[in-house]
Amino acid sequence: APDLDLLIGADDVLLELALAGAVGWIAGYPNALPAASVTLYRAAVAGDLESALPLYKSLHPLLRWDSKTEFVQAIKLSMDIAGRPGGPVRPPRAALAGDQESAVRAATEKALAEGLR
Repeated sequence: APDLDLLIGADDVLLELALAGAVGWIAGYPNALPAASVTLYRAAVAGDLESALPLYKSLHPLLRWDSKTEFVQAIKLSMDIAGRPGGPVRPPRAALAGDQESAVRAATEKALAEGLR
């Protein structure tokens, strides 16, 4: 389908689909780390692997949450940690379980400590 545009629909396959020719990204995690996400996206669609790959590896533990059932909770928690109020989730969603919350918190704090915003 040469006239069909491909969009990236899951954060954790951003690099792969950008390299495959995607022309846009329907994204979740940029709400928490917008600058790093835009930098990654622009490098990926430009085919700049030297810039994109290290950033993708750093963000991937968070981006991976976008393909899990708890993606809304994870993104909102990361937003809160990054100082971008995401607020509580609404029913039927429930807060993350202890181990899930710890994993998201650790990955977000690591990204922020690396200067990713």
